[in-house]
Amino acid sequence: MLQKAVILARGMGKRMRSSASHVSLDPQVEKFARLGWKPFIPISGKPFVYHQLRVLARLGVREVCLVIGPEHLELEDYFRKISEELEIEVSFAIQEKPLGTADAVYAARSFTGDESFLALNGDNFYPEEAIKPLIEAEDRGACYVGGFKLEALISSGGFGPERIKSFAVVEVDDDLNLIRIIEKPESPEAYRTSYGVLVNMNLWRFNPMIFEACRRVGPHPVRGELELTAAVQLMVNERLCRVKVIPLDLWALDLTYSMDIPAVERVLRRVLGEDLSS
Repeated sequence: MLQKAVILARGMGKRMRSSASHVSLDPQVEKFARLGWKPFIPISGKPFVYHQLRVLARLGVREVCLVIGPEHLELEDYFRKISEELEIEVSFAIQEKPLGTADAVYAARSFTGDESFLALNGDNFYPEEAIKPLIEAEDRGACYVGGFKLEALISSGGFGPERIKSFAVVEVDDDLNLIRIIEKPESPEAYRTSYGVLVNMNLWRFNPMIFEACRRVGPHPVRGELELTAAVQLMVNERLCRVKVIPLDLWALDLTYSMDIPAVERVLRRVLGEDLSS
């Protein structure tokens, strides 16, 4: 059974930092928002990523690697205590420079070794029902990605149509093999499949072939970053590994702007209940 997960927690949080003065926040919350450390912003007294760690632990994941920057090492002692509390081993991989999400995944290669693993964003929250199908998927030498249905994200995740445009959508064939990833689509509806418009929220199950793709991918011509979606597209185009899409008629949460913080906390309180603060 899959037992390892990699959480990308290094993001620079530019939009979080720039919006931090637009909403009244608790001083401790505001401190992390102004730093742009989105995965570590306190939600009900615990870092945002803590709530995801609890979900992973319930699903049987036993080892988690947080990909962080050197500036986050001051949090190391805290997460060692969390390891004991949740009975899940939390370790760290240092991404020395913020070169992009493909570089962040590549930083975790010694942690994963030859095993398959989950990879997910530290500034998103994925419910148990979304992660479980990726854990339980047959290996078959393939990688997997969750394709969140656009309507579910809008109705249950609190996403507006404009927020969807900041993510990516996927094209699939009749057997749900990934054909193409379209980043930041101007019109997501133009990429409707027979399964609906499937949005990529960076919830992946990878095998070690992803590291070859991350090593070889070049920087985006405009954004200049080594992007994970580009590495996955390279893997598909060069047939390094099949990527299967799992349609998910489910919600997810996104913590991008300071205005998201109160809404994220309300949803987590509703769905996690007493578990949130215990």
